[in-house]
Amino acid sequence: MTAEKAAAPLSGTTLVLAGLVLAVTNFMVVLDTTIANVSVAHIAGGLGISSSEGTWVITSYAVAEAICVPLTGWLSRRFGTVRVFAGGMLGFGLFSFLCGIAPSLGALVAFRIGQGLCGGPLMPLSQTLLLRVFPKEKHAMTMGIWAMTTLTAPIFGPILGGTISDNWGWHWIFFINIPIAIACSLSAFGLLRKAETERVRDPIDGVGLALLVIWVGALQLMLDLGREHDWFGSSMIVGLAIVAAVGFAMFLIWELTERRPVVDLRAFRYRGFTVSVTALVFAYGTFFASLVVIPQWLQGAMGYTATWAGYATAFNGVAAVLMAPIVARRMTRVDPRRLVFVGVLWLAATSLLRVFWWDSGSDFWTLALPQLIQGAGMPFFFIPLTTLALGAVPEEETASAAGVMSFLRTMAGAVAVALSTTLWYDGASEKRAALSGALNGAQQTIDRLAMQGFTTEQARGLISQLVDKEAVALATGQTFVLAAIIFAAAASIIWLAPRPTRTVDASAAH
Repeated sequence: MTAEKAAAPLSGTTLVLAGLVLAVTNFMVVLDTTIANVSVAHIAGGLGISSSEGTWVITSYAVAEAICVPLTGWLSRRFGTVRVFAGGMLGFGLFSFLCGIAPSLGALVAFRIGQGLCGGPLMPLSQTLLLRVFPKEKHAMTMGIWAMTTLTAPIFGPILGGTISDNWGWHWIFFINIPIAIACSLSAFGLLRKAETERVRDPIDGVGLALLVIWVGALQLMLDLGREHDWFGSSMIVGLAIVAAVGFAMFLIWELTERRPVVDLRAFRYRGFTVSVTALVFAYGTFFASLVVIPQWLQGAMGYTATWAGYATAFNGVAAVLMAPIVARRMTRVDPRRLVFVGVLWLAATSLLRVFWWDSGSDFWTLALPQLIQGAGMPFFFIPLTTLALGAVPEEETASAAGVMSFLRTMAGAVAVALSTTLWYDGASEKRAALSGALNGAQQTIDRLAMQGFTTEQARGLISQLVDKEAVALATGQTFVLAAIIFAAAASIIWLAPRPTRTVDASAAH
């Protein structure tokens, strides 16, 4: 990340405690990317908003995190790695508290942005500090532990989010962060002082940062607000689109000519990096969007509690954890492009499996099994894609390329959530209109229900609920058809990337 003096590794109990603090921090930050996914219905109900507005809680955190990730290197040089890490943890805990007491959607989104800004640097810094405090001969084991926290956190996120929301209330998905953040921050100050880096007064690309915030903010607002404001029928949405487009163009021009850019885009001159990151953006964005759509369908139409929606969703991570060591071993013997191709096609196949298996009458295991099967393909696409992307750039550019990749991956998740939920809700409305127009024997059904003691209004309400349930199920299937197409396209383009010629340093691949 920086050219800095090597710190003496820690030892004994201090090393164990430092490793635990860093692992728990990484786990908590990754956990917060998925813990709210199954709590959207509770948050929407508690704040009196629609479920589509509730997804802003997810996208606002992701966008803020994406913007802050490229600043990690500058922040570490300017203030010191340990100070930024410990301060970020304290800020994360403070904004978690504010999220928990937020009285309105606007306040909650604002505090989630603060949480994302503080949490953005924590994931790469936890990796950097682990490599600084552990002896070099233990780096492989250390990165294995770090990777396991990254893989297991998404499993526990939906389960914890659902269980806490159902039993304690949605506020507690944020409150649980507070004692952990305080403990990790204070422990970091005490245990990691020897790993602190020297402070350097590096200039920051203020213009690039301002342009980044403007175009990313305008784009996300346009995507989040578009459905409620009739898209380009609204002058506000048109204005946001213009600001996003002009801001993006100015950002590209500035960053490509700036000597110290906030986001170093020069890595895109390497074909392997460009192709790999393009595949990553589309594959990860599509995958992350499914983690939001599925819980909303289960809770909104299938009658699942947040807890059981979390159990069904979490099966994704179980097989991923089991397959990750196998993929790591295969990486040294198999062309990583082949692993990526198989992994992303696997995601496409499981998307089609959902289309054919899932319907409005599916039981829990019918819903959970494709999640479990999909998880087996995740390491095959994610780990080799990192190798392909970073292996395509010179070693001295690996850190900046990794920052760009992390930024685009996180942004892809936020954009994909906004687009997919819009398509899903609009698809459900279209399917409902089509089913209502093609409904046969509605009056006979009402008469039969009346004979069983239902009033006419109750009978009509029951039929309406059945139509809604079928419409949402059909829209969900339609969404996964599109997902399968995107996955297949992302798998196909990977062959445009050359095979990497060098091994990637694990410390850069955050």
